[in-house]
Amino acid sequence: MIIDFHTHMFPDRIAKSTLDFLVGICGVKPYTDATYSGLLSSAKEAGVDLCVALPAVTKVSQVESINRFASQYQEGPILSFGGIHPACENYKEILRHVKELGMKGIKLHPDYQDMYFNDIRYKRLIAEASELELIISVHAGVDPKCPEDVHCTPKMAREVIDEVQPEKLVLAHLGGNLLWDGVEQELVGLNVFFDTGVVLDHITEEQFLRIIKNHGADKILFATDSPWKGQKEFIKLLSDMPLKPEEKDLIFSGNACRLLGL
Repeated sequence: MIIDFHTHMFPDRIAKSTLDFLVGICGVKPYTDATYSGLLSSAKEAGVDLCVALPAVTKVSQVESINRFASQYQEGPILSFGGIHPACENYKEILRHVKELGMKGIKLHPDYQDMYFNDIRYKRLIAEASELELIISVHAGVDPKCPEDVHCTPKMAREVIDEVQPEKLVLAHLGGNLLWDGVEQELVGLNVFFDTGVVLDHITEEQFLRIIKNHGADKILFATDSPWKGQKEFIKLLSDMPLKPEEKDLIFSGNACRLLGL
């Protein structure tokens, strides 16, 4: 079984314009058209059994519509998390609603939400989400939107973990995109999950394997960040890594199943 724990899709009516906007920021060619059908087609071709879709709320005004869209995908091959913005004053109510809709977790993106991850508003939100036993997936490390102004560094993440102690925190991009030396210094060994979104084709194999060894394969989640990376390509990259079969099984699906309660 293969679970991709970090993918993106948008409603059909805005998918093209949204993707065009993001391509302008990222400067890379996407692997899908970022629609539900496009992600589903990619998953089927690659042999992915389940995709976790992560919506990024960039404005408070988007919360209701994004969660309405996400709530449609709670069964089957694509499972969507909910979205929330840390500036929402009624964050407790929103999180309860996300839980009531049957969603397993939420996605936070400090760079696009223009807030540093160690801000008290994130800490309060994460504490409440943890009380509700929601998974919290967070973009961590460098993002093309503002590469010189990282909004979730390993040190910021360490501060949140130490103070809030969330049980189901997932730091995307192996704990901090392009900041893996800091990840090794600050985060490896803590009670936090890392996903492999984007990183498998540009982190060195030596550092990747060292992080797996020291952090534990039981806290690593296979992910691509589709449409920005290819699912078929990333499955091959991880499959070719010199890891034990049981470690690959945990990373490809075992850890995700445990987190998602499957």
